[in-house]
Amino acid sequence: MATQLRPFAIVTGASSGIGLELAKCCTANGFDVLLAADEPEIESVARDLRATGANAEAIQVDLATQEGVDALHAAAKGRPISALLANAGRGLGRGFLDQDFDEIRDVIDTNVTGTLYLIHLVGREMLARRQGKILITGSIAGFMPGTFQAVYNGTKALLDSFSYALREELKDTGVTVSCLMPGPTETLFFERADLMDTKVGTEKKQPAAEVAKVGFEAMMSGDAAVISGWKNKLQATMANVLPNETLAEQHRSMAEPGTASRN
Repeated sequence: MATQLRPFAIVTGASSGIGLELAKCCTANGFDVLLAADEPEIESVARDLRATGANAEAIQVDLATQEGVDALHAAAKGRPISALLANAGRGLGRGFLDQDFDEIRDVIDTNVTGTLYLIHLVGREMLARRQGKILITGSIAGFMPGTFQAVYNGTKALLDSFSYALREELKDTGVTVSCLMPGPTETLFFERADLMDTKVGTEKKQPAAEVAKVGFEAMMSGDAAVISGWKNKLQATMANVLPNETLAEQHRSMAEPGTASRN
C-alpha cells in the first residue's frame, strides 16, 4: 500500500531493459514507483512488481510529446517525488540521409525534448523542497561521433553534458543529478533501432541488470556519473584523447549496416 512515509520514484522507459531493472532496484530498496513507457507491457511490469509486495503503478504515455509528459506528471497526483530515473530513449541506425525524418524527430523528442521537459517539471518541485535525486540515462555513445547512429549519439552527447551542468547548478541545494553512461547493453534497443545487421548489434553485451545496479547505486550515493564495465570505461577514456575523425571511423566499423558479417 502506498504511504507518504515511503520514498516515491518515477522511472521512465521501464517496460524492458535498463528501465525495468532500475524499477526493480527501486522497489527492492523501499521505493514506491510510478512506471512509464509507451508500450502496454508497462502494465504487466507493474503487476509483476506488485506480486512481490511492492507498490507499483504504471502509465502508458508517449514521452516524446508534451501531452505525454504532462500526463505522467499528473499521474504522480502531487506526491513528492524522491527520485526521477529519466531513462526513456530511442535509437536509430543506418545513414542519416537514409532515415525517415519522422523517426529522426521521434528520437530527438524522446531522448532530449521530453526528457528535459520532465526533468524541468520534477526538478522544480525537488528544488522547492530542497530534496531529491535525478538519474539521467546518457551513454558512452555521447563521447564519440556516431557514424550510422549520428542522431542518437548526438542526443546522448547532449544528455551527458546537460547532466553535469544541471548538477553544478543544483550544487548545495539538496538535489543531486547523476548520469548513467552505459555501453552496449543486452536490451531490445538494437533490434528496435534496426541495428541487427551490425557488429555492435550482434556482439556480446553487458546484462541490463548489471548496468542498472551501478546506475541506481550512483544515484543513491549522489555521484556525478558512472560508466558500467571496464571495457566501456576504457572506450570512454580513449574517446577523450583520439581525434573525432578517428572516432567516427571506428564507429563506422561497429554500426555500418553489414558489419555483422565481417571478421
